[in-house]
Amino acid sequence: MTKVLRRRRFEAKTDYRSRLDLLKSSFPRLIIRKTNRQIIVQIIESKDAQDKVLFSAASKDLLTQGWPKDLAGSLKSKPAAYLTGYLLAKRAVGKTKKAILDTGLNRNVKKSRLYSALKGVIDGGIEIPHKEDVLPSDEELSSNVKVGSLINKLKAKI
Repeated sequence: MTKVLRRRRFEAKTDYRSRLDLLKSSFPRLIIRKTNRQIIVQIIESKDAQDKVLFSAASKDLLTQGWPKDLAGSLKSKPAAYLTGYLLAKRAVGKTKKAILDTGLNRNVKKSRLYSALKGVIDGGIEIPHKEDVLPSDEELSSNVKVGSLINKLKAKI
């Protein structure tokens, strides 16, 4: 007799083994998801297998913070991911001090958009265990002069 997979595993949406390990840690989870248009970063707490979103930020929120309207198509870029993580950390600072990274079924690629958002959260003041070599450098985030000045301006505003 063959084993029937759980529905979310069959749909390739959940890895139950890694989810159980994250839930056993008793720390809130920093969840980073990327869509075709934006980056979504959330801090989620789990109690009794019920997830509760404590804080959330999406790169779409950057438009209200001063992100130029002509760059609205680049809300999934590395600088936008970094600023989204930074925005989330500023919303959560003082209430959440430590979290664990949960990338879900996304591939772990060094210096990618996921780790740009992680760098933003760390720079914002939340402690997350990580390796230093996976984070993108400041030069990679602000390779364009216009984007570099934009990052500094928005960080000061947030």
